Amino acid sequence: MSPTSFLRRALLLAASTFVATAACAQGGAAPDSPYGLQALWTQSDGVAKAVLVILAVMSIGSWYVIITKLLEQLRIGGHAKRAARDFWTAGTVQAGATQLAEHSPFRFIAESGLAATRKHGGLHAQVDFNDWVDLAVHRAIERVQRSLSSGLSFLATVGSTSPFIGLFGTVWGIYHALTAIGIAGQASIDKVAGPVGEALIMTAIGLAVAVPAVLGYNWLLRRNSAVMDEVRDFSGELHSVLLSGQPA
Repeated sequence: MSPTSFLRRALLLAASTFVATAACAQGGAAPDSPYGLQALWTQSDGVAKAVLVILAVMSIGSWYVIITKLLEQLRIGGHAKRAARDFWTAGTVQAGATQLAEHSPFRFIAESGLAATRKHGGLHAQVDFNDWVDLAVHRAIERVQRSLSSGLSFLATVGSTSPFIGLFGTVWGIYHALTAIGIAGQASIDKVAGPVGEALIMTAIGLAVAVPAVLGYNWLLRRNSAVMDEVRDFSGELHSVLLSGQPA
């Protein structure tokens, strides 16, 4: 499956999941029902609307990060297979690097190691050649790892804060519901159930935003570890080749 078709299917799945969740939250009520998400939006004030918008942005951002990072991991996996197939059969490191894709992290690491061997002069010559090449390769690995890890902090932030944002919306909604009931002077169940129930939807939405973010964060973190194992294996073998004295 190509990355484009995978992204299309993932977006369609996310959209269908959101629609199904909204339908379940409505509980099969009619469009003009005084309860549910539509009533929550139309009857809420600016603060409640802001909470809903923030949660919606968090949810969209989380799914965007999850899908894009997954595609990035799949691309690196493809680059790893190509490096294992084409790089080590080349006569030199330079020839092997040209066999890899331009944006391949394995090509970036190989070229970084080659650049280090050529810059080992002047003050740099006072550093042991082995340590100098190892430092260059290690820096390249760290850049690849930072690129893979970018966006994961957003998932962690969403997973830890969205339940509290939803809880704030619930507290705010209940406060206004009780205020309206106090002004009306009536506290019957039909006056309390609707506004309080709509306010509690905020907590449910906060949890619905947090759970995919937390699961996606842990899943991507484990996949990153597997990808970086392949990158480090390649870098260790590359380091040995650069120190072997063979033409680079």
